[in-house]
Amino acid sequence: MGQRHSCVKKHLTTLLKLVISVGILAYLVRDALSDPEAVQRLQNDPKNWGLLAGAWALCAAAVLLTQVRWWYLVRALDVPLSFSNALRISFLGYLFNLAPMGIVGGDLIKTVLLVREHSSQRTRAVASVVADRLIGLYVMFVVLAVAVLLFGFWDHPNLDIRWACRIAVVVTAIATLGVGLWFHAGAGTGRFLQWLAGLPRLGGMIDKLLETSRAYHQRRGVLIGTGILSIGVHTLFTLGIFLIALGLPDRTLPLADHFVIAPLSNLATIVPLPAGPQEGAIQYLYGQLADAGTKGLVIGLVYRFITILIALIGVGYYLSARREVEQVLHQVEEEQGY
Repeated sequence: MGQRHSCVKKHLTTLLKLVISVGILAYLVRDALSDPEAVQRLQNDPKNWGLLAGAWALCAAAVLLTQVRWWYLVRALDVPLSFSNALRISFLGYLFNLAPMGIVGGDLIKTVLLVREHSSQRTRAVASVVADRLIGLYVMFVVLAVAVLLFGFWDHPNLDIRWACRIAVVVTAIATLGVGLWFHAGAGTGRFLQWLAGLPRLGGMIDKLLETSRAYHQRRGVLIGTGILSIGVHTLFTLGIFLIALGLPDRTLPLADHFVIAPLSNLATIVPLPAGPQEGAIQYLYGQLADAGTKGLVIGLVYRFITILIALIGVGYYLSARREVEQVLHQVEEEQGY
């Protein structure tokens, strides 16, 4: 009875995510259709398919670079993971992060698959995935903050955009201060931090962060190297979105503006939905910055399509190791009470 209830709960969660995503996209499309002239231009004017193909290549390169970054973080902890296995695990994680395949996220899939291959390295496996996520997020804020300060968004006339950019800069400054203190003070083994790790709800997350801190504190060169890789990742994604914009008809914003648009819209993916928030963010930003919200939505949809094409590589890995992945899913769902 309990297992059946868990199965129903899992499927209802997935269905709810899909319904909300479809509802958001339907609303965005309806809003875009309110500008029939823009719709006609986007539909009838020629597209530059070469630039759109180039956008796919840049985004694929960015995804590959994230996988190289994680592999580097794993190997830095002396876990003997081959590059081919890192690609397999990473593409499966990318697939589960992108697709509405239940309640199991890609990061959790990566962790469990790595632990299955190196059962004695559980702490290090968790640390590598957490570090990969934190470094990517932190560097994205750094890229956004630099773009805000360099390209005049700190005093942007649009109130919403101005305050979103200012908040991003403040968050980046606070995070940078925290990183500096961490480098200087130690790996976070004080009694206060240990007490925080024992808290009922946040304790588990804090404990994982402390494990990551201890694992990488003596490997600062690795963190700096992965930070540089992350700058490449965000640059490639931004260039990819810019090429999508260039490949479509109607007005295109300068490349500089896309170094703000891409990170801000990417922050919307924190909302755990398969689609909708990021497309809505690009539509809003293009609408405010270029009075071309309809084109912004199409840019977001094309970008979503490109990510799906890249995720098809993960489908290949999934089909070739379906039994193993299903065992991992079952294990994770049992551990999470589903």
